[in-house]
Amino acid sequence: MSGVPGPMLTPAGTAVPHDPRMPSVPVLTTRALNRALLARQHLLTRASVSTDAMIEHLVGMQAQVPANPYVALWSRLEKFEAGELERLILDRGAVRMSLLRTTLHLVTAGDALRMRPVLQPVLERGYASGSPFHKQLVGVDLDALTAAGRSLLDSEALTTAQLGKRLADRWPDRDPVSLAYAVRYLVPLVQIPPRGLWHRSGQPTWRSLASWLGEEVEGSPSPDGLVLRYLAAFGPATVQDVATWSWLTRVRQMIERLRPTLRVFRDEQGRELFDVEDGLLPDPETPAPVRFLPEYDNIALSHADRGRIIDPRTFGRITGYVGTFLVDGLIAGQWRLEARRDEHLLVLDPFVPLADTQGAELTDEAARFLDWSTLGKASPAADRRVEFGVAREPDRSAFRATRPAPNS
Repeated sequence: MSGVPGPMLTPAGTAVPHDPRMPSVPVLTTRALNRALLARQHLLTRASVSTDAMIEHLVGMQAQVPANPYVALWSRLEKFEAGELERLILDRGAVRMSLLRTTLHLVTAGDALRMRPVLQPVLERGYASGSPFHKQLVGVDLDALTAAGRSLLDSEALTTAQLGKRLADRWPDRDPVSLAYAVRYLVPLVQIPPRGLWHRSGQPTWRSLASWLGEEVEGSPSPDGLVLRYLAAFGPATVQDVATWSWLTRVRQMIERLRPTLRVFRDEQGRELFDVEDGLLPDPETPAPVRFLPEYDNIALSHADRGRIIDPRTFGRITGYVGTFLVDGLIAGQWRLEARRDEHLLVLDPFVPLADTQGAELTDEAARFLDWSTLGKASPAADRRVEFGVAREPDRSAFRATRPAPNS
C-alpha cells in the first residue's frame, strides 16, 4: 500500500472461544501487536527505500523538535544520511506544518496538500476549544483575519512575532500573539528552512503552504484514505487508537463504512481491532533489535493504549525532553546527548533490568548512533563515549560502560 517493502512474515493470532454475543475472530496478544507495529514501522529491519517514501509510509513524522525526524529515520532506513532529508526540505519536497493533533509534522509536499483538507477540522477545533487564543479574539471577523494573514505570508516569510505585529496594525485593540496564532491554526502554513535542517537552523519563520509549493490546497476532505494509511503503518488498531492518532471525530462511522474492506481481530481485553488486508503480522517471537527513538516519535503517541510499545515498568519514568530506546521491542529507557568541550557523551538510563546480552547490544547500537549523530557536528579529535546513568548499574564484565555521577 505504501511502497515500502517488509520482511517475509507469518500471521499471528489465536481463535476466540465462541461467544454468541460476538463474532468469532482471531485474538492478537499484546506481543503480537508489538511485533506488528515494529514491522510496519521498519524497526525490526531497516528499509532500503528513499527518505520521502519512508516519510509517506509513516503518514508524516512529528517534528516540533527539528532534529527528531532525522533520528527517527536513522533507526528505520539503511545507511540514512542527514543530508538526504536536508535536501528534501531545501528542494521543497518535504515541509514542516501543523497537521495531526494540531502538532508540527514533517510530511512530503504531496502529503501536505492531501492531508491538510482532511485535518482542517482538527486545526479549527484545536483553535476554538484547545487554545487560549480564541478567547482574545471574540468578535473578530476570522475570515478577514485569515485572509489578511494569508496575504502577508503569501508574499514574504515572517516570524510569529512579526506576523502578529503586522496584523495588529489592522486590529490594534487585539493581542498580537493571539492574532498570529489564529492564522497559524487556521491557514495552511509551513515552517521554512533553515529551520528543520540538521547541520544548521534558524528561528521559526512561516510562509503560506500555497506560496511555498506553488499549488493551492484543494484536496478531498474525505478521511477514509488517511485512516487506511494509518492502519497500514500502525495497525491493527481500535477506533480509539485512530482517534488518538488523528484527533478526527466520528471515527466509529468511518470504520463502519470501511468495515467490509478490513480484517477484524480482538485484543486480549476483547476490544475490536481493525486492519488493512495486507497488514504485516509477524510471528510474536520474532527477535526485536535495540532501536533509538527521538523525544517525540509517533510510534509512542498513536494508540489509546500504549501498552503495545511501552514497557509497563517505564510508565511515568521518562523525564523531560529526552529520547527513548527500545529493548525487546518495548520502550525501556531514555537517552540524552551531552556535548562538552572535547567530548560528546551519550548517556543511557534503562528503566528495566537488562540481561548482559541486551546491555551489550544496547551499548553497541548506542555507539553507532553516537557516531552518526555527531558526524559533521564534532571535531574528529573529540572523544565520543557511551555511559550508563544511575537507573541501572551495568555489568562491566559483559560490556564496556562507565557510570557517571548522578544527574550528569
